[in-house]
Amino acid sequence: MSQKLGLALVGIGALALVGWSVSGFFAAADIPLVVRISMGVIGVGVVVLIASVIRDRMSAAKTEDFKGVKN
Repeated sequence: MSQKLGLALVGIGALALVGWSVSGFFAAADIPLVVRISMGVIGVGVVVLIASVIRDRMSAAKTEDFKGVKN
């Protein structure tokens, strides 16, 4: 229980820092618009790929059989 809570707190803290830095990057007027748009597209692509891998792994885990594994 405490491990899950600790992991959740670390995740929330990391997401807060990432969100703060991303908002600062996209709000900066000295960075060209093309660069900001390109970085946004790359970020969305990475998130889509990670979500796809997680979804595929979770669906594969449901069908795996562990007949050769001893307890």
